[in-house]
Amino acid sequence: MTRKLYISSLIICALIACQSPAPSEEVLFVCTHGAARSPIAAAYFNKLAQDNDLNYHAVFRGTQPDQQLTKETIEGLVSDGFSIDDWLPQEVSIQDVDKASKIVTFDCTVPTVQSKNMTIEWNGTPSISEDYNAARDVIKENVEQLIEQLKQE
Repeated sequence: MTRKLYISSLIICALIACQSPAPSEEVLFVCTHGAARSPIAAAYFNKLAQDNDLNYHAVFRGTQPDQQLTKETIEGLVSDGFSIDDWLPQEVSIQDVDKASKIVTFDCTVPTVQSKNMTIEWNGTPSISEDYNAARDVIKENVEQLIEQLKQE
């Protein structure tokens, strides 16, 4: 009897351990070129979401994407400790918008948004090319507020 109970317990534990976690919800950050503001926001969002055990991840896109991240963005994010080797701007698509649970825009609009309460506008963020640190600090502060809001939901 004890052996059957032990084996049953092992099977139940194995089944619980094998269950895959719920897929994470996506936050979409979009700026015009997908090369500065949105990648910085995505980098900090993903770090803070992980630090806070939130089931969210971020991606970045552009409405008119550049070929690569700006020099200032690359230097700044690397200096801030992020690994961005394979980060390339991509054009935002309707599929990106449909997949996102939250959308954050920087002085641009995205294709058809299903629900206006999904979209947050962070317009007027300082220019990355003029002062990376000032722009990063504003973006990071906004990301921290968003993380706090998601923790409350």
